[in-house]
Amino acid sequence: MGVTKSEIFTDKQNKMATMLKAVAHPARIAILEYLVSSQSCICGDLVEELGLAQATISQHLRELKNSGLIKGTVEGTSVCYCIDEKIWKQFKQQMEKFFGNYENKDNC
Repeated sequence: MGVTKSEIFTDKQNKMATMLKAVAHPARIAILEYLVSSQSCICGDLVEELGLAQATISQHLRELKNSGLIKGTVEGTSVCYCIDEKIWKQFKQQMEKFFGNYENKDNC
């Protein structure tokens, strides 16, 4: 597979692709669902909740954090993760606009 030429796409397209890539794994969907339902968590909670190894959870959290969908704050020896409301809202609006732009005209 070739290298993606991200520079030929808009910043908006690249950011959306980054976020979609971040949510394109069932473990990350499960993490996001847990964060949405609990409003915050500590990484150890996710290990118990999902049954995945700590290192695996940490990798998925890093991907989600790099995408901007979640943020983390240090609390003692743990990191508390939560949804980044501003980015979450922007992503939701982009997805609604993306899917809302399609009109079925029965000509395909």
